[in-house]
Amino acid sequence: MYIYNTLTGKKEKFIPIKEGKVSIYACGPTVYNYIHIGNARPMCVFDVLRRYMESQKYTVDFVQNFTDIDDKIIKKAIEEKEYYKDISEKYIKEYKVDANGLNIKEATRNPKATENIGKILDMISDLIKKGFAYSVKSGDVYFRMKSFKEYGKLSHQSTDELMSGARVNVDDLKEDPLDFALWKTAKEGEPFWESPWGKGRPGWHIECSAMAMEYLGKTIDIHCGGQDLIFPHHENEIAQSECCNGAKLANYWMHNGYINVDSKKMSKSLGNFFTVRDVAKKYGYEAIRYLMISSHYRSPISYSIDVMEQCKASLKRLYNFRESLEFWLKKRTEQQKNEKSENSNKNFEISIEKFKIKFYNSMDDDLNTADALAAIFEMIKNVNIIISRGEEVSSESLKKVLDLFEEFTEILGILKDKSDIKTFSLGNEQENSEIENLIKKREEARKNKDWEEADRIRSLLKSKNIILEDTPEGVKWKINPS
Repeated sequence: MYIYNTLTGKKEKFIPIKEGKVSIYACGPTVYNYIHIGNARPMCVFDVLRRYMESQKYTVDFVQNFTDIDDKIIKKAIEEKEYYKDISEKYIKEYKVDANGLNIKEATRNPKATENIGKILDMISDLIKKGFAYSVKSGDVYFRMKSFKEYGKLSHQSTDELMSGARVNVDDLKEDPLDFALWKTAKEGEPFWESPWGKGRPGWHIECSAMAMEYLGKTIDIHCGGQDLIFPHHENEIAQSECCNGAKLANYWMHNGYINVDSKKMSKSLGNFFTVRDVAKKYGYEAIRYLMISSHYRSPISYSIDVMEQCKASLKRLYNFRESLEFWLKKRTEQQKNEKSENSNKNFEISIEKFKIKFYNSMDDDLNTADALAAIFEMIKNVNIIISRGEEVSSESLKKVLDLFEEFTEILGILKDKSDIKTFSLGNEQENSEIENLIKKREEARKNKDWEEADRIRSLLKSKNIILEDTPEGVKWKINPS
C-alpha cells in the first residue's frame, strides 16, 4: 500500500514499524457540542483505513482521544451553568451515538485528557529540563518554538512565513510571539489541577503528544486528522514530542480535505454549519458515510441537497444489487438440486476477478475509495448484463460474487443495515410458502394467457405489501419497506 505522507509531500510505500502490526493515532473531538459533518469526514475516512488494514491481516492499534478539558468546554459549562465534566461526558455520549450511526468501529482505546494529567505533567517537566520549555511568573508554561530547528516541516513553511500568517496573541511574558502554551494557569472559578507551576490545566497540543506516547509509544506508524490540524496542532505535536523523546513522532501523516457546503467553506458565520445529528434525521447516517468516502480523502467534497440525494440513490442501487444476488443465488441453488451437474461460466469468474484487482489496487493507491466504489459499480453493471442475457452462471460463481461484494462493502463500512432488505422472509415459513404458492399460480395463469387471473393475484399480493419483480431468473418478491 502507498500512502501520501503530508510530511514528505509524496506517496510512500507503507512499511510498518512492527511486521503485521499498525499503530494509528487519530485526533478526536473537543467534546462541547454535537459533532458537525466536517468532524464526520476524518471519522469515516480513517475508519476505512483501519478496516482496510485489518482486511490485509494487520493487527491495528487504533487510538482516538477525547479532549475533555478546553476553553470551549469551560465556556459551554459557564453558559449552561453546568460542571465542565458533565458537559464533556454528555457530548462524549452523543459522539458515540453518531459514531455508531456512521458505523465507526470502536477505537482500541479512547483516552481522555483529564485521565492523563500525570503523563502530561511529566512531559512538560522533561521539556523544561531539556531547555525546550519555560515557565513564567503567571504560572503558564510555554514551548520555545525556535528551539526546535525543524519547526514547520509538516506544513512546509518557515518560521518567518508562520509568523506572518499566524494570529498571535500579545503576551509580554512570552520570549517569542510564536511560543505556545503547554500549561495554562487557571482563572477564577475554572477547573484546575495542581502542578509544579501552580494550579492550571494543559494546553491542547500537549494532550495529544502525551496520550500518543502513553498508548502507542514514542514513534507510531500513522498519525491522522483533518487538514485544518496540520498547523498549528500537528506541527506543535511534532515539536513537543520529538524534543521530549528524541525520536520521530510518526512515520506517516495523513490529512483529509475540507467539506464545502454549496461550494462554500462550512462555517458558523456563514450559517451553513450542519451537525451530523441534524443531517442524519433527514438523509440517514449511511448517506453521510457514503458522502465521506465517495471522493478521494485528500480532495475537498461538497455537501448539498442534490449531493445527498445522489448518495441515497447510490446506496439504494447497492442494496438492490445485493438483494438481487441473494435472489439469483437462491433460484439457481434450487434449480441445481434437480440437475446432475452445474455448468460453470469461466469468463464470468475471470471478469469478476478483474474487479477484485481494481478494487484492491485502488485501496492500495493512497486509500482511493472513489475508484474502489467505481470498481464495485462496474462489477454490478457487468453482472446485471450477464444475468439479463440469460447466460448460464453456476450457484458457486454467484456465491463468489456475493462474498466479494460483502467483502468490499465491509471494508468501506457500508450496507450494514440488512433489515431494510427483507427478501424471502415474512417471519415464518407458512406465510412464505403461501406467497410462493400464489406466485406459482400467477405464473401458471400467465402461461395460459389468463391475464385477468394473473393481475388478480398480483393485486392480492400487493394488498399484503408484497412487491413482485419479473426477472430472467424468475419472479423476485420482497416486502414493501414502506
